[in-house]
Amino acid sequence: MTTLVLVGGIGLIFLSLFLVLGAVGGLTKEATGVGRSLQVLEAMTSLPEDMRAESEASFAERVLVPLLARTQGLGRRMSPADAHLRVREKLEKAGNPPGWTVDRVIAGKVVGFLVFLVASLLLLVLMGVSFPVTLGLVVVFALVGYSAPDLYLYQRAHDRNELMQKALADAIDLLTISVESGLGFDAAVAQVAKNTEGPLSDEFARMLQEMQIGRGRAEALRSVGERTDLPDVRTFVGAMVQADAFGIPVGQVLRVQSSEMRVKRRQWAEAAAQKVPVKILVPLIFCILPCLFIAVLGPAGISMMGQFSGRI
Repeated sequence: MTTLVLVGGIGLIFLSLFLVLGAVGGLTKEATGVGRSLQVLEAMTSLPEDMRAESEASFAERVLVPLLARTQGLGRRMSPADAHLRVREKLEKAGNPPGWTVDRVIAGKVVGFLVFLVASLLLLVLMGVSFPVTLGLVVVFALVGYSAPDLYLYQRAHDRNELMQKALADAIDLLTISVESGLGFDAAVAQVAKNTEGPLSDEFARMLQEMQIGRGRAEALRSVGERTDLPDVRTFVGAMVQADAFGIPVGQVLRVQSSEMRVKRRQWAEAAAQKVPVKILVPLIFCILPCLFIAVLGPAGISMMGQFSGRI
């Protein structure tokens, strides 16, 4: 009995020593880990500005931008000779979105083509689709990926034209009031660019900047018409160019243009209102009417089924 107590006491002593050494070692390792973390933070904060900016760059700046840069050469070889001019025209009509350049659009078309090609191929292979269907769908998805930047620019241009259409009549009214109050045409355009917002205001501001660097008023006005597909803007630009060329009073031309734009704006609103019944027809037939029939005729149908079955 005494021997067992002695052996147990010695075991407890060794266990206590083991636990104490383990705790001390854990604390030492924890302190070492904290020290290493502090050293890493200190090294990161003491980096030069250029290296710190490189380490803090986003995923797009570190991966996507170099990928687009490498695919620019391939995009130039795959594109026709006049592709740059057509892409530049689309960018101008879309309002030159921030970060979008001609080379990036062409590189984006190549990246979209490859990404959609690989993704659709892997998805269709995993789904077990037959080879002819897979080949056709892969070609379609690859073409969609290649055309994705063009579709985006087209949608941006369409939205921009709608905003310009809504703001054109008010801008011409402000121009008319400014000119008839004694301001020159350039000063009136500056007032419109200063006191309004939107793509039309940006176009007027750009026109003034082009005139300040030496372009003539007629050339700057024609550039405004070339950067949009809106017929009303081109009509206004043509009228102002002719008034400047033939010496017609600008106030009189603006007054006529203002009345015409008001009539066209009212007609445009009426045409949009006439399209509502046609646009609402599809959701009315497939979404609203089925729910209405279920709510109204459902109880009657249940009652009739019960009566014919003899349960009621």
